[in-house]
Amino acid sequence: MDHLNAFMQARAALAEADVDRKLDLTGRIAALSIAPEDAVAACDLIDQPGRPARPRLVPPQQVGRRRVGSRQGHAALIHALAHIEFNAINLALDCVCRFRGHPVDFYRDWLRVAAEEGLHFRLLRDHLRTLGFDYGDFDAHDGLWQMAVRTAHDPLARMALVPRLLEARGLDATPGIMDKLGGIGDTAGVAILEIVLRDEIGHVAIGDRWFRHLCALRGVAPEATYRRLLEEYSAPKLARPVNRQARLAAGFSAGEIDALEAAAD
Repeated sequence: MDHLNAFMQARAALAEADVDRKLDLTGRIAALSIAPEDAVAACDLIDQPGRPARPRLVPPQQVGRRRVGSRQGHAALIHALAHIEFNAINLALDCVCRFRGHPVDFYRDWLRVAAEEGLHFRLLRDHLRTLGFDYGDFDAHDGLWQMAVRTAHDPLARMALVPRLLEARGLDATPGIMDKLGGIGDTAGVAILEIVLRDEIGHVAIGDRWFRHLCALRGVAPEATYRRLLEEYSAPKLARPVNRQARLAAGFSAGEIDALEAAAD
């Protein structure tokens, strides 16, 4: 596939259902050069990304509880984290394929994000295997991709509601998950989540950068526009505890965090 441009390869990776093949394709795309003329060309869009037959996707309320006190509950938690990262690969690739006509750096950023999400998935899947399970052994839900579907018409909404909302919620949740894993002696899992948290701050920052870029192009105030989109999409409110340091590093202002916390009260 080396003769295909980065966008065509991103589409192929997005459509690929085999997990190992998707990871291989995604890892190779990040190193490709991007021609400006390719960034404006039409792309055949994909409504549903390629995914393996398992895990079975069920409504969120039907996903089993993940109590780390048991081996199965511990594995279920790691599986849930791996599933988030697998979805994040598809979300990043979809940004590359769906939203055309942006600066070349937009596509470089999201191809790099896709590759890093692939690394996170590999680390978590390998760890899951040490617990005697594999990706697909537990049910999962499709909430992340459903938000991608809802924001498919507008890159501004996508940047606001995926990286700046859903992925930022991951910044808040990860330290607590690390504490749980540390409490049962899972030092390997904690080390993996340290890598994930470090990289995800950068991913949210990329979303923040392009959200603000698009707001500037449209002549709208970023923080007011963000609050409007949260209301328009009936988005979940901020959940405590808030990882203030991580959010600040990712581009949120102190005043915006204060306002989001106040709205959650």
